[in-house]
Amino acid sequence: MNNRRRTIAAVLVGLGALVYGISPVDIIPELIAGPLGLTDDLAVLIGAGVGIWKLLSGRSPDTGNSASGSARP
Repeated sequence: MNNRRRTIAAVLVGLGALVYGISPVDIIPELIAGPLGLTDDLAVLIGAGVGIWKLLSGRSPDTGNSASGSARP
């Protein structure tokens, strides 16, 4: 994946996480579960942050290796 596509993907992941965070539809609603209802929002934001970091650092999301495929001995 080239740098432009990585940047676009990172922006889309971030926007998706923000939209989920501010949307009234949740997996665990805050009105019913109180502060515990924020855990799903926090999990989505943390997951998006990790995904964005991996996209922009050039690491493969599934293996943690660099995207170039070079392996260390």
